[in-house]
Amino acid sequence: MANELIQGECDQHFNLVKEVFTENLQGETEIGEGVAVTLGGQPVVDLWGGYIDSRHTSVWQKDTIVNVFSTTKGIVAICALRLVEAGLLDLDKPVAHYWPGFEKNGKDKITVRQVLSHQAGLPAIREKLPDEALYDWDRMCGALANEEVWWEPGPDHGYHAITFGWLVGEVIHRITGKTVGQYFKQELTDPLGLEFYLGLNDEQISRTARISQYKDLSENPEPLPLIKEITENPSGMTSLAFINPFSIVTGTNTEDWRRSEIPSANGHCTARALARLYGALACGGELDGVHVLGKESLDLCYAETSSGKDLVLNVGTRFSHGFMMSQDYDGAAFGPGERSFGHPGAGGSVGFADPDAEIGFGFVMNRMGPHILLDPRATRLIDAVYTCLE
Repeated sequence: MANELIQGECDQHFNLVKEVFTENLQGETEIGEGVAVTLGGQPVVDLWGGYIDSRHTSVWQKDTIVNVFSTTKGIVAICALRLVEAGLLDLDKPVAHYWPGFEKNGKDKITVRQVLSHQAGLPAIREKLPDEALYDWDRMCGALANEEVWWEPGPDHGYHAITFGWLVGEVIHRITGKTVGQYFKQELTDPLGLEFYLGLNDEQISRTARISQYKDLSENPEPLPLIKEITENPSGMTSLAFINPFSIVTGTNTEDWRRSEIPSANGHCTARALARLYGALACGGELDGVHVLGKESLDLCYAETSSGKDLVLNVGTRFSHGFMMSQDYDGAAFGPGERSFGHPGAGGSVGFADPDAEIGFGFVMNRMGPHILLDPRATRLIDAVYTCLE
């Protein structure tokens, strides 16, 4: 890929990040990417390049946005913790306290904290749902309210890959009367000037990059056990967590997907937005006079609540209150900081905060990679950032 397609700004002290970004985009299968870094709340890297689709019809622009899948979960967690800070949400109260009807089928004791920590035992819905149900908020929440747990809530945990967004999102909705996207826009997107959206309008759709699914697993067998479980046990918990409704997998470039709010999976943003938001959290929770989270809430962001074998992913995972932590194996860390927290998304996107180094980081792309957690493209950029700090 021609270097002239790489645009943006990079502080000279972070030239290594630009070099790695250039190498990423020169990969034979690469399409488009963006990376951004803040240090002490100030932007030091803001780069983008490549194309918005695999046919190379248009160049990736400064305002190009792209689906970041589960990176969206970090936004949901921030919204929930703001409500805790405001005294409107108690993490140790049952979900049913805020969502009457949720208590059915023995779910009366599931707490908000357990939901944020992926300990609620509700990663999947047993009832077979049609594809269009994915875009019907009330139907999905109703299905979860009627569901039985797959395991006794807490202390075991399993990644609530899609249900997390409805579970936490409906609590936010019941408290505020707003959807997650509406609440986030009012509280943070507009005040901070973030290009991060849940539920796109016509103008935003016009500048959205097209996601390209990754089909060749020969270079990395990491997700094969997960794929095998999904294909060989289609009615099992892990399979249903990802493919019920099936449009979770197939719908990501459709207008229905882009216009809907699926707070666990369909946020659309720039790398700049992720770095700016997480940069605020890395620097005490306030940026340019806009309050994001206070100290006690920030402490919850990196307070580990669940770890060990993930009952859904069948690998080791670590979570805090709605965020992923650095994992305990190579290639899955948000830098060296012990307090780093954030969230990766399927295919490679990631945003995180490192309060120890005051780093905010964002990476987005439209060619999905085959990795379950952090993608090597992001890991190489993260390593470059910290090398520049030495």
